[in-house]
Amino acid sequence: MDNTSRKTGFFLVITGATLWGIGGTVAQKLFQQYGIDVNWLVTTRLLIAGLLLLAIQFLMKDRSQIFGVWKEKRTGVQLIVFGLLGMLAVQYTYMASIRHGNAAVATLLQYLAPVMIIFYLVLRRQAVFRRVDLATVILALGGCFLLLTNGSLSGLSVPAPAVIWGVLSGVSLAFYTLYAIPLLARFDSLVIVGWAMIIGGFALSFVHPPWKIDLSGLDAEAIGYIAFVIIFGTMIAFWFYIESLQSLAPKETSLLGSLEPLAAVLTTVFWLGVPFGFYQWLGTSCIIAMILMLALLKKQDSINSE
Repeated sequence: MDNTSRKTGFFLVITGATLWGIGGTVAQKLFQQYGIDVNWLVTTRLLIAGLLLLAIQFLMKDRSQIFGVWKEKRTGVQLIVFGLLGMLAVQYTYMASIRHGNAAVATLLQYLAPVMIIFYLVLRRQAVFRRVDLATVILALGGCFLLLTNGSLSGLSVPAPAVIWGVLSGVSLAFYTLYAIPLLARFDSLVIVGWAMIIGGFALSFVHPPWKIDLSGLDAEAIGYIAFVIIFGTMIAFWFYIESLQSLAPKETSLLGSLEPLAAVLTTVFWLGVPFGFYQWLGTSCIIAMILMLALLKKQDSINSE
């Protein structure tokens, strides 16, 4: 593989992961400064981003897969379950955690998913608990404690609803990752994720129709932030991340994908001015170290997910 191709791959994965992290912080600004409804943003984000991903598949890849995925009843049912319990659950719980807390905490809690997957596989006797797994769990749980308490035993340093939604986001991401494996083995990821987004957005439309919002009270800056979350923080972020696999090994993309929580933390602290204590920075470092350890020690291809 030539050097130019690898450089392109590095650019794509770094850009994609960074946009994911920044997208969460921009969503926080929309919730807290402009009062945007979580249900509306998740619905709109999923529907538009899903349609755009399928459009990319139609224009640049095997277009027959777009509707081919629905030809078998079993596959169609799996896709619907993935869209509702995987994609919608991940997106909604993540955004709800941001709404009640901040993007940094929400993103870091979501990245507890690998630890949850380890426990699940060990309990199902599909994996053996190794020493490296113990180190991973210690880093994750220790980092979480410091992040959420700032080193104090007297109480949480972030709102309890943010913690609950964040942990649920991690659970949802673990399910999302494991359940998607057979689907992604047969079809392009753009097709699976694109349809899953549309299914999740369509289902949530019954709770909050995307057309039921008064945009007249929003200024151009707010509209720009909404467009950023949908286009750059969702569609382009995922597309770039997937495209990087054409020129980089999955281990490399997983490693560089750890830039997402770092980008979320940095933009939350330095752009939005959310205070972070010393122990919260230490906890953040532990969680990012856990992510890096998993990426470096992973011996087989990982399933990529946003």
